[in-house]
Amino acid sequence: MALDTTELLLHPVRLRVVQAFLGGRTLTTADLRTELSDVPPATLYRQVATLAEHDVLNVAGERRARGAVERSYRLNEAAASVDAETARAMSPRRHRQAFLTFVAGLLADFDRYLDSGGGDLGRDLAGYRQNAFHASDAETAEFVARFRGLFAEYAALPPGPGRSRRLLTTVLLPGPEGAPTGQDRAGAPDLR
Repeated sequence: MALDTTELLLHPVRLRVVQAFLGGRTLTTADLRTELSDVPPATLYRQVATLAEHDVLNVAGERRARGAVERSYRLNEAAASVDAETARAMSPRRHRQAFLTFVAGLLADFDRYLDSGGGDLGRDLAGYRQNAFHASDAETAEFVARFRGLFAEYAALPPGPGRSRRLLTTVLLPGPEGAPTGQDRAGAPDLR
């Protein structure tokens, strides 16, 4: 089955599978069944197979478990993203569909956080907020490069005692001109 990158990655279940591997994780399908318990097993196996077939997931190891071979997978991060050229070629309608899938996944993550006893954003060092800044294209490119560098430092930290897996979701958009400056969107908890 030939799928373009956006079709492959922006399927709701496949997107959740990819996101489960973020942070350098190695997982088996049994691990995924535990994390994505609301996804029917046959659907989960089919979507893992599709991601593996397209090299988004790579087999990291195999072992015998109760007479069957259990594979562990790792994310191929290069294959798990839409490159700039592909994004440029997408129609506005396709971008809307992709963004809707992305936001729906984000909402589902937040629901799972709340349903698991979350909601104390201060205690959990969690939050959501929208901020604005003024920058030229060159300054924005510098900001993105520095942000990626800082993130890479923390992403390189291995799991260990006292470290929890954290999800950082970013959206960078040009803001409308003439909008108030230096103010945050009202009602959003402080992420700082």
